[in-house]
Amino acid sequence: MAKTLLEMRSITKEFPGVKALSNVNLVVEEGEIHAICGENGAGKSTLMKVLSGIHPYGSYEGQIIYDGKECRHQTIKDSEKLGIVIIHQELALVPYLSIAENMFLGNERARRGVIDWDETYARAAQYLQVVGLHENPNTLIKDIGVGKQQLVEIAKALAKDVRLLILDEPTSSLNEQDAQNLLDLLLRLRKEKNITSIIISHKLNEIAYVADKITIIRDGSTIETLDKNAGEISEPRIIKGMVGRDLTNRFPPRQPKVGEVSMEVKNWTVYHPLYTERKVVDDVSITLRKGEVVGVAGLIGAGRTELCKSVFGRAYGTKISGQLLIDGKEVYLSSVSEAIQAGLAYITEDRKGDGLVLSDSIKHNTTLARLDFVSERGVVDVDKEYQAADEYKKKLGVKAPSVEQVVGNLSGGNQQKVLIGKWMFAQPDIMMLDEPTRGIDVNAKYEIYCIINDLVAQGKSVLMVSSELPEILGMCDRTYVMCEGRIVGEFTREEATQEKIMDRIMQASKGEIGK
Repeated sequence: MAKTLLEMRSITKEFPGVKALSNVNLVVEEGEIHAICGENGAGKSTLMKVLSGIHPYGSYEGQIIYDGKECRHQTIKDSEKLGIVIIHQELALVPYLSIAENMFLGNERARRGVIDWDETYARAAQYLQVVGLHENPNTLIKDIGVGKQQLVEIAKALAKDVRLLILDEPTSSLNEQDAQNLLDLLLRLRKEKNITSIIISHKLNEIAYVADKITIIRDGSTIETLDKNAGEISEPRIIKGMVGRDLTNRFPPRQPKVGEVSMEVKNWTVYHPLYTERKVVDDVSITLRKGEVVGVAGLIGAGRTELCKSVFGRAYGTKISGQLLIDGKEVYLSSVSEAIQAGLAYITEDRKGDGLVLSDSIKHNTTLARLDFVSERGVVDVDKEYQAADEYKKKLGVKAPSVEQVVGNLSGGNQQKVLIGKWMFAQPDIMMLDEPTRGIDVNAKYEIYCIINDLVAQGKSVLMVSSELPEILGMCDRTYVMCEGRIVGEFTREEATQEKIMDRIMQASKGEIGK
């Protein structure tokens, strides 16, 4: 019988106005991969913060039994001494330090207070080999992609003699290939080094692939634990546990009513803002019609985000050329404020960095893009602002006691809803959504898909960038395919399949589709 490595008993954690966890129980056996699933705000990340000492002993009720002994962690250092290492969704790496420096930051290889750089780089190379990352340890973090940075985080955990590895949404920023490589690495670390993993993810296909057991949390309480060996793990079964019912249709039905062209981008070319000789968008032409959802598919780095941000008031790039037409008239939008006034909205993929002011309230974030809607003669009407924010909080189902709640205290999914509410409040005619459901649970995704359908039913236009091909296929009336800054294909809803889209990308990357 497998040994129990971790037991969390009756964990209860409260924040002002919110009970985040209520008598949660979790049992993890040594050498297994244990997934934790639940809707946004269910308490998954909070539970892991309790385990790792980010929420110290005394700030919660209940017991943590690890390797047969009760833990009373006061800091994250206490849990790391026992081999419990957490990797957060937002990677904790320093861009301008090398891979090796990041791997041993706070865990320095030193003798008599002096860092031993030879040992640092030798050990770094050793751990990079274990995770399958073939990079020079001297390479700066900023010079490698997100997928490789995720592997550096795991190598960093190995350098701390990890026994229990906790990963919070580890694949949310990765393309399909990098995500698959990461999951295969977890399986290999379990087999070769007997490392136990706890993984939090909203990608149910990945959970079903990698997890031995799944504990489902709903509204801060443990619902059930499913066992792969008992044949209990399937996507429909996980969804039923998460939302309390069967979700028969992952994408809400819609009858498209496509109208006139609302936006046209012609021969759009953009260069990198720092490396000004590098072209990131190459002679792109696309059209968007009223009442239409248009997808932009492609691998990470294809230029999709750069296209949207440069169209949105030249918020990105340099030496931008080409034409932008809105409702048949050519416009020159030189700033974000001009783009907003012209009826454009851009929902960024980076909600924490670019989309929201985390230290401010839901109320202020909601109205930030169009303060003129809730003000008169430059003075904000606080009652009108509260009422507007509360309306969108209710409409989007944001889980928070009130609109006075600080956005930084919300779960990732609820932050995403606030971001969408912010741009819905701005009343745009054209919405560009960049990875709108990243890090969001299946039920919240469905709610956002319904919102998108409502927007186009009102005659608005939606341009949606997504790395999840099922989402593109399920939601979009037409799909453009981008590769290396160029449009390399266009498919109608009826024509589009995952195979066709990926085949077009592969052909373009091999140079089989001419420039």
